[in-house]
Amino acid sequence: MNTLKAERRDMTIKAKKLRREGFVTGSIFGREMEETIPLKLEKGAVERLLKEEGKGGQVMLEVEGKTYDALIKEVDYNPLKGCVDEIDFQALVQGEKVHSTAEVHLVNLEKLPAGVPQQMLHEIAFKALPSALVDKVEVDVGDMKVGDTLRVCDLPIAHTEGLDLTTEADATVVTITEVHAAPAADADEAAEESAE
Repeated sequence: MNTLKAERRDMTIKAKKLRREGFVTGSIFGREMEETIPLKLEKGAVERLLKEEGKGGQVMLEVEGKTYDALIKEVDYNPLKGCVDEIDFQALVQGEKVHSTAEVHLVNLEKLPAGVPQQMLHEIAFKALPSALVDKVEVDVGDMKVGDTLRVCDLPIAHTEGLDLTTEADATVVTITEVHAAPAADADEAAEESAE
């Protein structure tokens, strides 16, 4: 599991100033914590972590000499600057289920014999014990044919012990559709024919 060092943030210093100085702001909260702790983290360390772990990933978070087994709860990206502004963590309690999400990744796209995958679901929500947490679900579409559909209940995550789905089990994850010619070209031809 990845370890990330964080410092308690001085709330008299504005987040904008900290970000200019190369920090990401955030917080850690949890049921057994007396208070939510505001954090500042090194931007480079956060970016390295997010290359391996996304929202829903687990990390050992060190704050003021104390280590928390934590879940990455929320990540706020700044699309203009292409970096992370804010990251929030939830301290996990062994034996207590937490709400989390797993990102859906389609794999083996290049092996699809025909058709185009339409991904309907990008994350699956669930409740699980810290030991059963999942942050990523890989969906192999390599053997799927046009007209095939995969639902949440078809995936291994739906049958993982100690994990309760909160996303509907019959929600569609991906459907393979036929490749259609550009409709704009058809409309232009139809317009030309009616003009003649």
